[in-house]
Amino acid sequence: MSEALFPRSTLPAPPVFNPWRLSVAPMMDWTDRHCRYFHRLLSRHALLYTEMVTTGALMHGDVPRHLRFNAEEHPVALQLGGSEPADLAHCARLGEQWGYDEINLNCGCPSERVQRGSFGACLMAEPQLVADCVKAMVDAVGIPVTVKHRIGIDKTESYGFVRDFVGAVSEAGCRVFIVHARNAWLKGLSPKENREVPPLRYELVHRLQREFAHLTICVNGGITTAQQIGDQLQHVGGVMVGREAYHNPWSMAGWDEAFLGAPATPLTRESVEAQMCDYMAREAAAHGTPWSAVARHMLGLRHGLPGARRWRQVWSDHTLKVLAPHDVSALAHDAIPRAA
Repeated sequence: MSEALFPRSTLPAPPVFNPWRLSVAPMMDWTDRHCRYFHRLLSRHALLYTEMVTTGALMHGDVPRHLRFNAEEHPVALQLGGSEPADLAHCARLGEQWGYDEINLNCGCPSERVQRGSFGACLMAEPQLVADCVKAMVDAVGIPVTVKHRIGIDKTESYGFVRDFVGAVSEAGCRVFIVHARNAWLKGLSPKENREVPPLRYELVHRLQREFAHLTICVNGGITTAQQIGDQLQHVGGVMVGREAYHNPWSMAGWDEAFLGAPATPLTRESVEAQMCDYMAREAAAHGTPWSAVARHMLGLRHGLPGARRWRQVWSDHTLKVLAPHDVSALAHDAIPRAA
């Protein structure tokens, strides 16, 4: 499998262990603990990120609901949204107490709701505040504190802007920066448009890695293929893949061997689906979680295969919610030959 997907001649040499070499992006409404459990079946070593959790949600809400995760998810990082150093320090401590491997500060989300809370991408305009937030978290925990951000905000396309941001924040103790290689336009574009309209400028991220050679600079944005991952790893310390990992999760199946210096785990789509059915049954018994809340994350598992659309339709059919997950799986597979 891996030889066909990842030709050996194009692969970079395995590095000294670097937990940020390949990761799956934090994605709101998607990368919950069920999604991360699914992704962990496909890659044993890629770093996984939570959805963004705001400091307000942790300080005034249901902490277990926001922070509970499966032990199998390690390595897993908690992404926080906030702009008050003391609040972030408190929430970082909670993350460490719950067992997360890393705390990440969101300085890249452009949504208006996030802007109203004075965090996300708008924080890039206040590098000293970000540095204060990072310093508070670094002082509070013993695990890495990282920052995810854009290359700029609005129409400011100067390399000096992002260089100075990284420089100021790194002085506060941040050693890993995950850089979405697009500007964030704070007005006039939706979050979806902000992932598509501002041009990708990978060269700025590569320049950051050259200039800050003592830091780990990871690139994010528009990376969808193994070839692109390998190409980017020639220039930066890590690659973060976003929506491609969600919509075409089987693309992750060769990551460990190809990029992370680990032996391939024998996998088939059917074996992964069967393990997810076992997980759905356990979740229902332990927490009353309906299987549909879990199954929605694996609907891309058969992406590109004959009959995939019918298989997805069965797994999306909520009238089947009274059935056990393995029974739904059997119905989904029975539907494939008729659709193929």
